[in-house]
Amino acid sequence: MFTGIVTDVGTIIELEQQGDLRARIQTVYDTSRIDMGASIASDGVCLTVVGLGPDWYDVQISAETVSKTNLATWAVGKRVNLERALKVGDELGGHIVSGHVDGVAEVVSLRDEGDSTRVTLRAPEALARFVAPKGSVALNGTSLTVNEVEGCDFGINFIPHTKEVTTWGDVRLGDRVNLEIDTLARYVARLQEMQ
Repeated sequence: MFTGIVTDVGTIIELEQQGDLRARIQTVYDTSRIDMGASIASDGVCLTVVGLGPDWYDVQISAETVSKTNLATWAVGKRVNLERALKVGDELGGHIVSGHVDGVAEVVSLRDEGDSTRVTLRAPEALARFVAPKGSVALNGTSLTVNEVEGCDFGINFIPHTKEVTTWGDVRLGDRVNLEIDTLARYVARLQEMQ
């Protein structure tokens, strides 16, 4: 489990197709304190550590994960949002995030509002019903509050701090973004279906 509070912006330094995709991610995390098999959310995708070095870790990514996320667009040099798994007693500053991406949203509009940036994203139709005004979503692993919803489109406001400590300062029109809907919204919808 994660909180959606990004704690490092890593850089992809190697990619290799070995049956599965293997990625090496450079990080400022103390890798001597990362266990083999640990989970690290990388752009919001819960990935298992399969190799470690002095300032990097390796993950192995299945074809299923690549097909359901934006990881097919990863390239050497790309910056990615990172978060270590939540530990009992850690501050829960965002919302409960599993790292199991539900789909990919697309950035359809960008506009500056003061020092902040308003971004409009388009969710896949099957997921749009789970996105609610003032509700939470995780986008590329960042816990965010939804401002408004209109059909499949929803708006997020990025303050300067968020743009500085995540990859959201690099956002561009047309970007494909990993979307994880709020777990509570998923269960509420399931309960309604069963009635």
